[in-house]
Amino acid sequence: MEIVWIVLAVAALVGIFLWATYNGLVALNTRVDEAWSDITIQLKRRADLIPNLIETVKGYATHERELFENVTKARAATVSPDVLSSPGKAAKAEGDLQNTLKSLFMVAEAYPQLQANQNFLALQQELTDTEDKIMASRRFYNGGVRELNIKIKQFPQVLFVSGLGFTAREFFEVADAAAIQEPPQVKF
Repeated sequence: MEIVWIVLAVAALVGIFLWATYNGLVALNTRVDEAWSDITIQLKRRADLIPNLIETVKGYATHERELFENVTKARAATVSPDVLSSPGKAAKAEGDLQNTLKSLFMVAEAYPQLQANQNFLALQQELTDTEDKIMASRRFYNGGVRELNIKIKQFPQVLFVSGLGFTAREFFEVADAAAIQEPPQVKF
């Protein structure tokens, strides 16, 4: 009879452990999904600002057609569903957009009237604010991914979590870190 009680106690402990582990992984996975959603919202917000910025600069720098096309293509890439489905793809698109925005602001520096334009200055401020929010969202996302990946890879969870449908998530790291070492200059 004592053996039955011991077996039941061990089974209960294993059940409680599995229940707690599963619920913890669900919570972490949901937190990572929420953080990714925050990133996509900020990327969309920035993508919505860029056409206004381009139109403002276009009024002053009409001969920079190729630059405007490059910025438009890079902007479109950052919000395409294919890119937003993967942190790796989003990171590459981010690097490309950062490079084209640097070029746009370098062109804008050549036009003093543009530098004094209130609409342009307001757009720059909004873009700077959005870039800060994107960085904060990335940190929050990567922190959640770190916690989830650690929990998935720890023993004894590593033995059974893949059977529960949990897999390690990808960090949002920029593919070409050198391309974004310095954010676009938005001060004049």
